Amino acid sequence: MGDTEGPRRILVGLWVSHGCWDAGAYSAFSRWRDTLALAAGYRLREPDDDERAAGVFGKVIDLPWEMFEAKNYQGEWDSPPGDDPLIFLLAHSDCDGVIHPAQGRHLADRLEQLLPLLDESRSGGHITSMRGRTEDFIVGLRKAASADEDVEFG
Repeated sequence: MGDTEGPRRILVGLWVSHGCWDAGAYSAFSRWRDTLALAAGYRLREPDDDERAAGVFGKVIDLPWEMFEAKNYQGEWDSPPGDDPLIFLLAHSDCDGVIHPAQGRHLADRLEQLLPLLDESRSGGHITSMRGRTEDFIVGLRKAASADEDVEFG
């Protein structure tokens, strides 16, 4: 009885395909997104009562969360979320869903705009630098888009 699916990887934490994010802590991914949000001019706020009741206790990126539909968190959008492609990432689930190639192209361009604003020094945990982590994500987004493949979260 051979394994026809090839070797299996045991993942701990978040994984995003195409080399965007190798297995790592959800908390690191959250810190990275918060850093991107701040660099882009968004602010972080304390969670409201409903968010606390849902188990959110850390800072929250101040977005119009009431405007998003459940499918948006999975990467499914009927139209772009405003004029900032960064929303594709900031509003995305951190454990499942996809970023489609067209979204990925725009998101990669937006992340490149933020690179000069990101720190290169060690950022704690397994993130060597916020800039380096962002560069990896950009490369993965472009790799997926050039192959016309979705970036998958798992």
